[in-house]
Amino acid sequence: MRDHTDEKYSDDGHSDGRVQIAGLPAFDPNDPAENAVIDRLVGNWHRRAAVKREEPDLYALYDLDRPDFREDMIPFRSHPIWERLSDETRSRLLSWGWVAYNRTTVLVEQRIANPAFELVIGGAYPGLGGQQLELAVAQAMVDEQYHTLMHINGSAVTRRMRRGDFSDRVLPDPRITAIHKAHLDRCEEQWERNLTTLGFATVAEISINAFLDLLADDKEIQVVNSTTVKLHNRDEYCHASISGEMMKQVYEALPADRRRFLLEKVVAGLEAFVAPDFTTWETIAAFEGVQGWEKAAAEVREAQTGTHLVQDHSGIHRLLTEMDVLDQVEFDWGTTVAR
Repeated sequence: MRDHTDEKYSDDGHSDGRVQIAGLPAFDPNDPAENAVIDRLVGNWHRRAAVKREEPDLYALYDLDRPDFREDMIPFRSHPIWERLSDETRSRLLSWGWVAYNRTTVLVEQRIANPAFELVIGGAYPGLGGQQLELAVAQAMVDEQYHTLMHINGSAVTRRMRRGDFSDRVLPDPRITAIHKAHLDRCEEQWERNLTTLGFATVAEISINAFLDLLADDKEIQVVNSTTVKLHNRDEYCHASISGEMMKQVYEALPADRRRFLLEKVVAGLEAFVAPDFTTWETIAAFEGVQGWEKAAAEVREAQTGTHLVQDHSGIHRLLTEMDVLDQVEFDWGTTVAR
């Protein structure tokens, strides 16, 4: 077990001998179990990170008879237009679904999660700092870069095996990154930009497990696709823990007006993250020349606006409850928050 006595900790005001590594739970340095938990959060990356595992032969795992994506995650699936499509068009739309899912995952990592981690290392947030936090965040950033590679590989395999372009350039920005950018564009001060990114990143890092769960355990889609998502998902459970503690520390260090601002951005990020991405699917339908897509799109939007693609909000609900601020936010939590 590592000796923490020479490490630097923030002054957390604990009177019972506990110490605080900023961003992680307070712990007793003389308690072997508590030491082990903290060491595992920061030091087990070499055992858990997907970047350290040997990659399978992705092409050998591909089965042309399996769909690339779940039908029920396509908004048009609930509309009569779906039944009129040929098997070939449905297959192409399912391939597009997987490519779009990968692109959303990649851009959330690159435009929201990693920028927030960079701001942490750069000292942009009050209440955070120290070598241990920097190590944990740097490890998370390496994880995120490898996750990006995993999902880019996933799309590349689909393009090769389906013999189609399915180009990312066809797709618009995902809903959550577009909304994040819109919020950034409205900011007048740097602290507003920093807290906006932290709010959206907190949602992304805590809720991405629910997003990945949509495919990680699916037994019907391509095994290589569900396996890619499952490997990513394993790393994210640790990231969620780190991100939640960072949020708590920053919130406690902020004045009242900035606390309200941060909570508003968490809610904005959650609303953006959980909703179906109609614009992406309308773009795909137009590109594929689906007849009648405009009318179908309008009807689907009217019928499904307000629904949640990601229905498990328990991670953010639990975090806000622990922070004792749940009564300060307005969001339709539904019935799945107790998981």
